[in-house]
Amino acid sequence: MRVNWPSIAIPALIFLSIWLMDGLVDDWGRLSGGGQNLVIFFRESLWPPDWRVLEPQAYPVCTAYPLFDFTCSTAWIGITETIKIAFISTVFGVMISLPISILASRNLNPNPITFPFRFILAACRSLPSIIWAIFFVILVGFGPLSGILAMTIYTVGYLGKLQYESIEGMSNIPLESADSMGLSGVEKAIGVVIPEQANNLISQAVFMFEYNVRHGTVIGIVGAGGIGYYINLYLKFLQYDKVVAYLIIIFVVVVVIDFISIYVRSYFNEEGDIAPPKWLSVIIPNWILEYPPIFISNRRQS
Repeated sequence: MRVNWPSIAIPALIFLSIWLMDGLVDDWGRLSGGGQNLVIFFRESLWPPDWRVLEPQAYPVCTAYPLFDFTCSTAWIGITETIKIAFISTVFGVMISLPISILASRNLNPNPITFPFRFILAACRSLPSIIWAIFFVILVGFGPLSGILAMTIYTVGYLGKLQYESIEGMSNIPLESADSMGLSGVEKAIGVVIPEQANNLISQAVFMFEYNVRHGTVIGIVGAGGIGYYINLYLKFLQYDKVVAYLIIIFVVVVVIDFISIYVRSYFNEEGDIAPPKWLSVIIPNWILEYPPIFISNRRQS
């Protein structure tokens, strides 16, 4: 009789999680007033958001045109600085992680070579980006430089793991052909591995930029630049309505970048003979876009 392991393992994992959670929570009664407290806090402190964060700062004097004076606001300055930090750290992270990931791939190198480079990548991603930010703030002081260094180190560890796993998953046929031709390790990496995995590597880099934008909003809390600096500032003064305004702006920017990254990555995830999705298909289901005359004709008949 064949044992259906999923039917046993899934309930066992659920039961184990509940049992462990029960051991961590000492008083379940604290949940009783949580919803009411949240409603009171939302009405009295969070809503409505204070959109004055989009107004230009009093100092320095705004020199932009009146129509674009929002570019002198703390919200604009903070979010653009966050995007710049994410972009720079992604570019540097890709440049550093790619050669390390090639050396860490077990299908390209023996274990004595791959182990130290895997250890380096594991060390880079073992600490979250905010801890790296605290370290570099202590090392080089407050400002975007600390954020760039912190996000670069974390990008190397996170992206390097994605890269060497992608390289290890490639077909052995091109590698065997390269070995039969007597190519060196560098020639094999440049002439075979990178071209074969170019689509995956670019897609991972675009995803990493999106990831860095989201996490770049956090490192500013410890003084590493970005919009997190202003969030932390208003948190200290208990001005939660301004904090909510910043969070809404971050949410909108992240959603826009998410949609753009989905569209860009579609060029590298699909085969060459398959057209990438249209912009509207990112939001609207394809079956609505493919058959709009049906809906129009039905509406006219009704």
